[in-house]
Amino acid sequence: MINEIMIFLLKTILGLFSLALLLRFYFQLLRVPYYNNIAQFLIAVTDFIVRPARRVIPGWRGLDMSTLVLAWLAECVIVTSVYLYQGFDFGTNMVTATGVMGLLGMVEIIKITLYIVLFMIIAQAIISWVNPFSPLAPLLNTFTQPFLSVFRRRIPPIANVDLSPLFVLIIIQLLLMVVAGVHMEVKSMLD
Repeated sequence: MINEIMIFLLKTILGLFSLALLLRFYFQLLRVPYYNNIAQFLIAVTDFIVRPARRVIPGWRGLDMSTLVLAWLAECVIVTSVYLYQGFDFGTNMVTATGVMGLLGMVEIIKITLYIVLFMIIAQAIISWVNPFSPLAPLLNTFTQPFLSVFRRRIPPIANVDLSPLFVLIIIQLLLMVVAGVHMEVKSMLD
């Protein structure tokens, strides 16, 4: 019972922090407008660890690698802690277990990224129907544009209905299935 509570708290707290770091990374990557409440919140929540990490982890080709590496480390801590609380013995093969935890952390980052894009596209669709002039609309448009533009160039609107979000959501679902399979393969390396 205590282990389940600790796992839940760890996944919730570190998971939300990892999500904040990933959103900050993607907001910078996709050049989401800096002066909106969500971007300001993400910066305020993560700045205490991102600024010192930038001294150690340099950027790469304009990417804020320190933020991405910190999100990956948070996911690695979550995965490792869950295994520890479940009684997994890392002492038998520490090198393999460490590598597997790093890979599982990467798989989790990819999965969270897919869910972020999925949520942003659904939120954008809902807001475009309910209140297209919402303050969130520019943020969502900037974030989803790179994903939707691939299909918008090839598939014209049908009766003024843009089907590109549907195709992106289908591809995300397929990718989530692939990620789940990769997760099981990586996890089987521990056996």
